[in-house]
Amino acid sequence: MAQQLLNASGEKAGSDDQYAVKTVAAVDLGSNSFHMIVVEGDSTAYRVLDRVKESVRLAGGLKRSGRITDEARERALACLTRFGERLVGLDPEHVRAVGTNTLRQARDAENFLLAGREALGFPIEVISGEEEARLIYRGVAQDLDASFGKRLVVDIGGGSTELIAGQGASPALIDSLPVGAVTQSEQFFANGKIKRSRWRDAVLDTCIHLEPVMRRYREHGWSVALGSSGTIKSISRVANGTDGAITAQSLAALGERLCRDGGLKSKVFKSLDADRRPIFPGGLAVLTGVFESLDIDVMSVSDRALREGVIGDLLGRLDERDGREAGVMQAARTYGVDSAHAERVAATTCALVADVDTGRVVHQRAQWAARLHEIGMAIASKGYQKHGEYILRNADLPGFSRQEQAFLATVVRLHRSKFHSDLIKALPESMQNHALLITLALRLAAVLHRSRDADVSPPVWLAYENGRYRLHCKSDWLDAHPLTRADLDRARKRLDKTPIDFDVIADE
Repeated sequence: MAQQLLNASGEKAGSDDQYAVKTVAAVDLGSNSFHMIVVEGDSTAYRVLDRVKESVRLAGGLKRSGRITDEARERALACLTRFGERLVGLDPEHVRAVGTNTLRQARDAENFLLAGREALGFPIEVISGEEEARLIYRGVAQDLDASFGKRLVVDIGGGSTELIAGQGASPALIDSLPVGAVTQSEQFFANGKIKRSRWRDAVLDTCIHLEPVMRRYREHGWSVALGSSGTIKSISRVANGTDGAITAQSLAALGERLCRDGGLKSKVFKSLDADRRPIFPGGLAVLTGVFESLDIDVMSVSDRALREGVIGDLLGRLDERDGREAGVMQAARTYGVDSAHAERVAATTCALVADVDTGRVVHQRAQWAARLHEIGMAIASKGYQKHGEYILRNADLPGFSRQEQAFLATVVRLHRSKFHSDLIKALPESMQNHALLITLALRLAAVLHRSRDADVSPPVWLAYENGRYRLHCKSDWLDAHPLTRADLDRARKRLDKTPIDFDVIADE
């Protein structure tokens, strides 16, 4: 569709002098192609400085064992090295790289992410299917203003298909289905030949994946259906000879042509790029299944996709419009967290962390962990830190990557009772020091606010020197709170023989 105005929030761009213009970049490690976009702007609007796309076919290199082949790994790392050359000099907080379905499925994803970080020069996050869908919707929403009403967005990737329905910048329904252009092509058309029976099987398989969700989308309805991603763009170009809307009739005609010719022999397919041809039948089958299941008559095509959504999200974070804040508050409401108590614990946790590290990222992580440290109470009070860990590892937490959710889950699990060093070691190395500091600060804050008294304001500060943490507290306050003194002593003993070397100092 024609772009109204480049906008990072998903609505018409305005002007706001309080936001400084900055250069940021998004890297999208898709299952078929890797994309990079570099822009200049703020959270109200931006302009594109550079775009790069390379076909990597990562999903095609995923073995049945769940491991990435050496060939696919080498292609991917070589691409990331080239991307990294363009990103040299950018602030680390101004670059966000996200991995999607193939890296969600790969058993050796962690090893690849370490090598990928080395090649790109920046860390790579793996996002959930739901988070991918949210970001896609945010990117596509940049193509539309509020007058378009309800929207249905479909994005067909190499290994998954994302469906999102919403209005304005806010998605109402989000689903990520494990069916994509690469997976369907390999399952049904591996030899490149298209048989009518296999074609119907591929379309039917897509419909089966859609069956559990299609009623919700039909009931929600939409004023405009939009498709994003290279698969849908290539279908549009083949169907129309140029970019344009895809109709149910033009889609059916392409499927019939494939079956009649037994492959991509017709001249109508000559416009396809060489890297797109092997996965085109699978992508076409997926889109056909989507049209049939949701009874779509016409679908417009958006130039925006996941990477533009990542850009909007990143610019929002830098302008203190961080979507993760809303995700934390939503989770707290959903699970009935005592917000007043959580905020008191968060204030003390963040103050203790700031005594040692004043960085913005560590402050955010400390605040989010503290606000959600009692989320497991929704299940049971006994061992609630274990329930909290499970929720935070598995819940749909808007705005967060899998690594970030694992970080929060780990800190919440370790903020009381036995300390498990293996949980810290399982985190990305770049997160481990933050996890140790925040775990200690949250443990101490939880003890200091154990009475749940709103008037308690512990006179404490944290020091770190020569590898040892020391909690300083006024001796007269400790004398007046003997139960807290005993709790702090127990907390110190629980951390013996752990990576956290800690003591309590009573100051005069």
